Amino acid sequence: MSVIVFVDNKNGALVKSSLEAVNYAANIAAAKSVECIAVSCGNLSNEALQVAGNYGAIKVISNNTENADNSQIATLVSNLVEANSASIIVFSHDFSGKAIAPRVAAKLDAAIVSGVVELPNFDAGFTVKKAVFSGKAFANYKVNTDKAVLSLLPNSLDVTITDNVAEVITDNSDLGVSKLVIKEFKKKGGEGVIDLNEAELVVSAGRGLKGPENWGMVEDLASILGAATACSRPVADIGWRPHHEHVGQTGVAISPNLYVAIGISGAIQHLAGVNRSKVIVVVNKDPEAPFFKAADYGIVGDAFEVVPKLLAAARALN
Repeated sequence: MSVIVFVDNKNGALVKSSLEAVNYAANIAAAKSVECIAVSCGNLSNEALQVAGNYGAIKVISNNTENADNSQIATLVSNLVEANSASIIVFSHDFSGKAIAPRVAAKLDAAIVSGVVELPNFDAGFTVKKAVFSGKAFANYKVNTDKAVLSLLPNSLDVTITDNVAEVITDNSDLGVSKLVIKEFKKKGGEGVIDLNEAELVVSAGRGLKGPENWGMVEDLASILGAATACSRPVADIGWRPHHEHVGQTGVAISPNLYVAIGISGAIQHLAGVNRSKVIVVVNKDPEAPFFKAADYGIVGDAFEVVPKLLAAARALN
């Protein structure tokens, strides 16, 4: 018996959200007195894969297929679930998890609960809590199937890191021919750019900055804090910032420890994508801006006066 967790990778390393999912799966495995087994797809070093052990995985089963598509990975995970008698399969609720988890659930005829935020409760069956209505509420789902697929919202739970080293096992199974043809990779941003999905700190701005030429102070503040930069949808739509920086209901949904919103009014569509942030700081010259109702801290003032002072204070702390 086991709990299987899929781990995604980027630039030769396991991504942060996947390692959180490993820790979540390891806690479930401990509660069920079974093994936590991580599954990876891609050509990673043993050293990179063994990091999963620090987050609770006993074994890492690695298939070296490069550029596998979501269907191939779903096949790999499903086969390993059956081979290892797993009843619970865990993913991160990120870009990859959202694409692969439903495929695995369909293959296994399993229940799926996406966007979970707590460990399952096994006291009376199997119930698990998830976010609903764009994070405005929570619901407890009861699972009645033999197998369950869960995807964990990134940055939802604290993780415990140990010095455990996972056993790495190579899987040589043929995943078939990919239905996806990759012609080119284009890296978004430049060197050192922090991925919004992985960022613990985010500095975002909107039309209150009046133009793209004023974004330098936002980038400076983000650089000093070690944060990713983001923007509201109107800013991306008019071309001030690239679309991959757009956060909100129709953009990237994030859950950083700190979200700083500068010159953003806080429309409901924007809030839906950032309301899972642990701490929200809002800078806006309009005291009636809706964002202040959701903020943990608010500064009423002109961004062109407030942000330079924040920069000076941040520099003084470094």
